[in-house]
Amino acid sequence: MTVPSLRVGPVTSDPRPARSRARLLAAATALLRAGGPSAVTIDAVTRSANVARATLYRHFSSANDLLAAAFMSLIPPAPMPPDEGSLRERLIAIVGAWAESIAEVPTMLTAMAWLSLGPDIGQLPDRLAEVTSPEMLSLRERLAEQYSAPFDAIFDSPQAAAELDPVDRTMAFALLIGPLAFGRISTLADFDYQAVAIAAVDGFLKCFAKEPTTESSNESAGA
Repeated sequence: MTVPSLRVGPVTSDPRPARSRARLLAAATALLRAGGPSAVTIDAVTRSANVARATLYRHFSSANDLLAAAFMSLIPPAPMPPDEGSLRERLIAIVGAWAESIAEVPTMLTAMAWLSLGPDIGQLPDRLAEVTSPEMLSLRERLAEQYSAPFDAIFDSPQAAAELDPVDRTMAFALLIGPLAFGRISTLADFDYQAVAIAAVDGFLKCFAKEPTTESSNESAGA
């Protein structure tokens, strides 16, 4: 008895879910860029993307998740330090890049402010307990990586070990990035981001630079 062969065609997935998700994310990103977080509402996104509300909720459990995904798409790559140069020059390269980003496209600061207030600005919940969705967690992790990766590359280097005392990373971020954030929220028209970036680096190095070793101190230590 012969068994008839079964003709199995190629397995293809339905492309429509991916297309609808892409349209929703593109619409949310455009609204975020144009009007800030408050512009990214369910009604505005579904209307702009021409997608039903039920379809949106199949991809994103809430407007907060959609907004977190939109922030993710707008955050630029972290500015990494150059391989060559003095410690001061490498730090200025990083902080200067942050200065330009904060002055021109302050997406990072906006995302941090939104996360710090919790998902719903009308109430201030336990922030860590509320940030549990994959999109929100991914955004928080991305922001942490954006800040830490460039500075870790410098502070973990032999160059920094030779020239700096042990660096408290949180304090370093506050000293190097904090003044730039102030410039943005202050709305001062004449705030010079690049000059402040250089001053922040010089101030940081004065705080953490190792004391120079002199011949007399070496002799005293050996006596």
